[in-house]
Amino acid sequence: MSHRYCFTLDLIDDTGLIAVYEEWHRHVWPEIKESIVSAGVEQMEIYRVSNRLFMIMDVNDQFSFEAKAASDAANEKVQEWETLMWNFQQKLRFAKPGEKWVLMKKIFTLQ
Repeated sequence: MSHRYCFTLDLIDDTGLIAVYEEWHRHVWPEIKESIVSAGVEQMEIYRVSNRLFMIMDVNDQFSFEAKAASDAANEKVQEWETLMWNFQQKLRFAKPGEKWVLMKKIFTLQ
């Protein structure tokens, strides 16, 4: 059984920076993709409207936020990617200290 998580984050509101950010995401480094898949992420999509990002992440039962964070912290390429992406991203005003992507609360399901 898989689980779905949704996150949000803002980009710096600059059309040039946003274009560069999107270009980076057309050519995500293979090491980044591998770190995502090896953590148990089965599908990931990122959408944008203006400077707001929305990420959908479908994960398997082996996925753990704690294990993913520990793996990312120990992975030089992931750290390099995250440092690079921070040039384009900005913390949401309601984010907790150290929080980048903010987990969203599901409030409706049509069944």
